[in-house]
Amino acid sequence: MERRAIKVNAPMNKKLAMKVIPGHFATSSSHINQYLDLTSMKTRQSEAAEAARVLARQYVNSAIVDTIVCLEGCQVIGAFLAQELSTVGIKSMNMHQTIYIITPEYNSSGQMIFRENNMPAVYGKHILLLAGSATTGDTLKRSIDCIKYYGGMVEGISAIFSAVAEVEGVAVHSIFRAKDVPDYMSYNIGECPMCEAKQRLEAIVNGNGYIKL
Repeated sequence: MERRAIKVNAPMNKKLAMKVIPGHFATSSSHINQYLDLTSMKTRQSEAAEAARVLARQYVNSAIVDTIVCLEGCQVIGAFLAQELSTVGIKSMNMHQTIYIITPEYNSSGQMIFRENNMPAVYGKHILLLAGSATTGDTLKRSIDCIKYYGGMVEGISAIFSAVAEVEGVAVHSIFRAKDVPDYMSYNIGECPMCEAKQRLEAIVNGNGYIKL
């Protein structure tokens, strides 16, 4: 798989790039013809900082962010994003005038949960949801429902890559869009032309990486 990877530079910052691997891959809710490897932006200090700068510029200083909820291993970017938002004047209603960075857990049924020690960072708080990629928006929708259940208010969504413009009426700000990835396609699981053509699945993928089949 990796030998087929091509590099796609971010349109807003040429210091950022992701690897794109063509093929036939399954996500939890769709089949896609290109796997997007975002590992370096999530794990390298310099790239995570650059990604945070790009995402922070997409918010105006009238926004309020109390907590950043990080999905799919985006905690490093989340920490830099909190710093960038504080620098550009984003307000926080937290008592200590600082932004919390937390990560949810998932129970045995795959439902997102927050432990009791993290609930105060969600209840009554203005939340920025940060994800690696949004293919159909289903994961983001479930995340928003969970945050609302715990009493949080989702004020914004950021992602490294997004194929959707909004979820539940909330705009998705991203570094890469589907138009930046040549021929990127996402299909409903029962309507995949690659499956109809008997093209085998190569890997199961999610925001944390892939497992070859």
